[in-house]
Amino acid sequence: METEPLINWTDFTKIEMRVGTITHAEIFKEARNPAYKLTIDFGAYGIRRSSAQITKLYQPEDLPGRQVIAVLNFPRKQIANFFSECLILGTVGEANTITLLAPDAAVPNGLRIG
Repeated sequence: METEPLINWTDFTKIEMRVGTITHAEIFKEARNPAYKLTIDFGAYGIRRSSAQITKLYQPEDLPGRQVIAVLNFPRKQIANFFSECLILGTVGEANTITLLAPDAAVPNGLRIG
């Protein structure tokens, strides 16, 4: 299996990945593909909203309080009537089943991934 082209350290440091805690999750009824609307607290980096297609493994009522890793320096993206303000990271498995990436132990919101 081939990998993507190599990047250098400077390229990697441009990606603003930080830890946040989901404070609210609801079904995104207007989305074309099954998804949730998430509100995430990134501490000093503020509250951001995101759309996430994580409906195969997660229920909205189980998500608040869960820490996730997200990219904060993508431009806002409009999805239906909603603006996604960050990209939640996860593994992409068979049939596009997403498993969220998270720290192994609770850490302060806003910590940078490096």
